[in-house]
Amino acid sequence: MSPKLLYALFLVLLCHAKSSDGQKKKETLLSEKVTQMMEWASKRAVIRMNGEKFRKLIRAPPRNYSVVIMFTALQPQRQCAVCRQADEEYQILANSWRYSSAFTNRVFFAAVDFDEGSDVFQMLNMNSAPTFIHFPSKGKPKKADTYELQVRGFAAEQLARWVADRTDVHIRVIRPPNYAGPLMLGFLLAVIGGLAYLRRNNLEFLYNKNVWAFSALCFVLIMTSGQMWNHIRGPPYAHKNPNTGQVSYIHGSSQAQFVAETHIVLLFNAAVTIGMVLLHEAATSEMDIGKRKIMCIAGIGLVVLFFSWLLSIFRAKYHGYPYSFLIS
Repeated sequence: MSPKLLYALFLVLLCHAKSSDGQKKKETLLSEKVTQMMEWASKRAVIRMNGEKFRKLIRAPPRNYSVVIMFTALQPQRQCAVCRQADEEYQILANSWRYSSAFTNRVFFAAVDFDEGSDVFQMLNMNSAPTFIHFPSKGKPKKADTYELQVRGFAAEQLARWVADRTDVHIRVIRPPNYAGPLMLGFLLAVIGGLAYLRRNNLEFLYNKNVWAFSALCFVLIMTSGQMWNHIRGPPYAHKNPNTGQVSYIHGSSQAQFVAETHIVLLFNAAVTIGMVLLHEAATSEMDIGKRKIMCIAGIGLVVLFFSWLLSIFRAKYHGYPYSFLIS
């Protein structure tokens, strides 16, 4: 065998040995990272991360696991009420996955607090919290890997659907038992039963049409203001701009709303309704003309003012709507 052929064979064997050694190091490093993540996940469902952990376990290859990270600001001085509410839902989701029989190392849940990992926020050019980002097992996050919090809300069920879309890992959300609802219902029934017992000799109020009309009206106002949407989607109460500190109570999109927004709409609808009732009473009651005039003016004022406010909210959410009344 010629010296050149021997030299070429030696180079091939050397390259193969280096490649094999590099592959073994890569596999060893990956195994260490997975072991570390599993160890942390066994202690707490949401892994707390700082800049060093993020760079080592998320940014640096290799990685064969997905990580969902909530970027938040939970320290009291940040005054981020939405962050605390979102964190509660996020903890429910992470615990549902941790204690699931299907739990594997395919996906982990982590959190980066601004005061513990401000360098991570700068690295990702982030200036708002809370924000949820999915870091896939291969490649960089895409646009769809950032959760649309303002549109979908931060309920654990909504987050679970998004995680399933991004990772194909389906998590059945299990919430801790909440006895507040049954207790309140039991208390309400007890109060109603007590009142009915005290007035057992005079139950004419059950046949009073005004009582039933008021109850039906309250139900209609609650349902038309968007309370059921809040119950399903779990949106934040309001939104605070981290740059300006300005709080928004009305969502700027027609596809979402804040809890505060539903309360505002409910009050405005109630005010318009009261105005219409006053106008009806002014037209049909047998009171003296002076009182009827006052009721008429008050009714017109309520209807005009609060309908104008409702229309302005509608214009703010449906951009390009051309009509307004008194308030633009």
